[in-house]
Amino acid sequence: MAPQTAHPTSLDMRRGVPLPLGAHPLEDGVNFSLFSRHADHVRLELFADPHDPVPIHGVDLDPVRHRTGDLWHVWIRGIRPGQLYAYRLAGPYRPEQGHRFNARKLLLDPYARALTQLPHWDFAPARGYDPLAPEPDRVPSTLDNAGAMPKCIFTREAFDWQDDLPPRRPWAQTIIYELHVRGFTRHSSSGVAHPGTYRGLMEKIPYLQALGITAVELLPVHEFNECQLPEIDPHTGRPFEVHNYWGYNSVAFFAPKASYSSAGGQGRQVTEFKEMVRAFHRAGIEVILDVVFNHTAEGDEFGPTLSFRGLDNAIYYMLDDDRRRYRNYAGTGNTLNANHPVVRNFILDALRYWVTEMHVDGFRFDLASILGRDADGRLLANAPLPAQIAEDPVLRDVKLIAEAWDIAGAYEVGSFSEPRWSEWNDRYRDDVRRFWRGDAGMLGAFASRLCGSADLYARSGKSPAASINFVTCHDGFTLNDLVSYAVKHNEANGQGNHDGTDNNHSANYGTEGETTDAVIDAIRERQIKNFLLTLLVSRGVPMLLGGDECRRTQHGNNNAYGQDNETSWLDWRLLERHGDLHLFVRRLIAFRHAHPVLGEERFYTDDEVRWRAPHGGPPAWDAPQARQLAWWIREASCPLLLLFNADVDSVEFHLPEAPPGRQWHRLVDTAHESRLPSCPMPGEPVPHQGATYRLGLRASAILVATTPIADTDRGTAHLYC
Repeated sequence: MAPQTAHPTSLDMRRGVPLPLGAHPLEDGVNFSLFSRHADHVRLELFADPHDPVPIHGVDLDPVRHRTGDLWHVWIRGIRPGQLYAYRLAGPYRPEQGHRFNARKLLLDPYARALTQLPHWDFAPARGYDPLAPEPDRVPSTLDNAGAMPKCIFTREAFDWQDDLPPRRPWAQTIIYELHVRGFTRHSSSGVAHPGTYRGLMEKIPYLQALGITAVELLPVHEFNECQLPEIDPHTGRPFEVHNYWGYNSVAFFAPKASYSSAGGQGRQVTEFKEMVRAFHRAGIEVILDVVFNHTAEGDEFGPTLSFRGLDNAIYYMLDDDRRRYRNYAGTGNTLNANHPVVRNFILDALRYWVTEMHVDGFRFDLASILGRDADGRLLANAPLPAQIAEDPVLRDVKLIAEAWDIAGAYEVGSFSEPRWSEWNDRYRDDVRRFWRGDAGMLGAFASRLCGSADLYARSGKSPAASINFVTCHDGFTLNDLVSYAVKHNEANGQGNHDGTDNNHSANYGTEGETTDAVIDAIRERQIKNFLLTLLVSRGVPMLLGGDECRRTQHGNNNAYGQDNETSWLDWRLLERHGDLHLFVRRLIAFRHAHPVLGEERFYTDDEVRWRAPHGGPPAWDAPQARQLAWWIREASCPLLLLFNADVDSVEFHLPEAPPGRQWHRLVDTAHESRLPSCPMPGEPVPHQGATYRLGLRASAILVATTPIADTDRGTAHLYC
C-alpha cells in the first residue's frame, strides 16, 4: 500500500454510522467512529505528515448530529489509504471523579490498524502540574503533544492470502518456541537480508521447521513506545534511557509494531505481518501472540495521556477509592477495567481482528488473572471475560494460554477459567529446576510434572494440554545462564541489581559466569541436556525459549526487558560452537513426534506407567535425599524406560525385563552420549550386565524396548522402534 500523496482540499461530510468502531471504508469515503461516554466535545484531526503539530483539517463532531449513545461518528468523502488522523476530546477535568479530559492532548484511536513510526513519543510526564495537588492548583497540562505523537493510519489494502488455512495443530503435536521478533534476527551474525523484522523472521522459517517447531510465540507486537523507560543511574544520580525491548506496554491493540517492518511505517507493517503469517502457515507452523490486555502504556496518574485516559479514563481503567489514583495489579501503574462491558467488547474485538484479518492461531495472555477482576479489584468467582473469550464463536479454534497470576497476589495455576484455557505452568519450571539442582524432597513433584501435573489440573477438569511446560522463558535466565549463575547480574538495567527475581533455583557448578574450565562446562552442558530431555518427554505442551538450543546467554541478566542490544539478541555464531547441542534438541523433538504417547491429551493410567527406584523396588517418594528415578512407560508398540539421576554420584539401575522378543536399546545418555542416533540408525543395545544400567552423576537416559537387530539390518531399522 502506497502512502497518501494527495489530501482533500475540502471535506464532504455526513453524519456517519456508529458501527463498526475505528476507521472503515464506506461507499466512496471513510466512516470514523469513537467511543466516549463522558466527553463534551470530540474533534477529528487529519494530518499530512507524521511529525506535523498542526492538522490539515479539523472536524468538530456535533454531539446532536454525530453522536449515537456513547459513540461519536462522522463519514468523510475522498479519504484515501495512508491518511493520518487522531482525535482531541474535551470534557471534565475532575480527577477526583476519575475524569481527565484534556483537549491539548492528541489521542490515538484504540481501533487504529496502524500507527506512524516515531523513534520517541510524548511519554514525558506532564511538567509543571501535580495531578494529586489540591484545588485550585490542580490544572490539566497546557503542553500540546501533537508534534511528538504518532498518528493513526487509515489502511485499506487488498491482501492475497492465497487460500491460507491455519495449521490447527492439536495440543498433542505442539512444540512452542518463544522468540522476540527483533532479537531473533537483529544480530549481525543472523545472515538475513532484513534483520530485526517480520521479513527477517520469515527468512528463518526453514531453521525453525528443521528444528521441529510447530508454533512460534511472539513477544508483544502490538504498538508500543520503545523509548518510554527513563531510569536513574544509582551511582551517578543521572537519568538515562532504557529501551522498552520486550514491549509489555501496549497502547494500540490492533496495530502491528511498525519498527518490526522492513518497509517502515505508513501502513506497510500490516501487509508484512500478514506475509509473515502466511509463510509460517505454509511451513506448518502456527503463530501465537503474547498479548497484554491487563494494562496500557499510559501508566499511573503521572504518566502520559496517549489514548484511553483522554478518551474516557473512568471507563477504561480500574480506579482506586481515591479516584485520582489507579489500581495497579500489573505493577506498571494502571490496570485495564477488563470486565466493564465496553472494555470487554474492545478486547474481544481486538482478538477477533487478529484471528480473522491477520490469521493468527492463538494468544498468550500476560498476567491473565487480571481479566478476572472486577472494577474494585476483587477476583470474580466466574469471571465473564475469560469464559466469553473461550466460548466466542470466532475464537473457538484458537489456542488460549493464560499466565494465570498477577502482581497483586492472584494465583490460579491449575484452575484458570474453563478447560479451553491452557496455562503457563510455573510449578513445572520450579520443580524441574529444583530436582536437577539436587534439592531435597523433589522426587514426587518431579514425577508429577513428567506426567502432566494431574495434581494441578485434574480437579478442575483440565487435561495435560492445559499445562504449558517450560524451564525458561523471556522473563528470567536463559537455559545457559540457569546453569552458569547462582545469582542474577542485572547491573546493566540501571536499578542497582534490585530488579528481577532472586528465586531462580539456579546453580553455577563451581564458578560464577563464563568459564574455561572444561570440567565445569561439561557439567553445565549435561545439565542443559537434562533439562531439555525432561521437557520434551513430559506430558503437556513443551515450550522452548529461543536460543536455548545453542546456549544463548544474557550474561546473568534475568530481567533483560530494556536490553535491545547483544545481551538479548540471538548470536547465530553459537550454532557453530554448540552444534552438538542443537542437533541433540532437533533429534529430541523428532523423538517426541515419533512417540505420540508422550503428548497425549489425557493423564496416564496406573497400568500405563511404573515407577522404580534404582534397586528395582518402589521409589521412596518421601525420602528427602532420593534423587534417582526410573520411569517405565508401558506403551504397547514401543515401551520406554527413562532414567533420571540428579545426584552427585553415579547410580546403577536394575532394569525391568523387556517385553518378550525385545531388548532394551539406549537412545541417549546425557552423561556420555553426544547425541541421539541419526536416522535411520537405531539406538545402541544396552550391554548385558545382569540387567543393570549404570547412569552417571547428574544424568538422564532414554531406553527403548525393540526387537533385537542384527548388525546387517541396522542401516534400515527405524530410528525409535
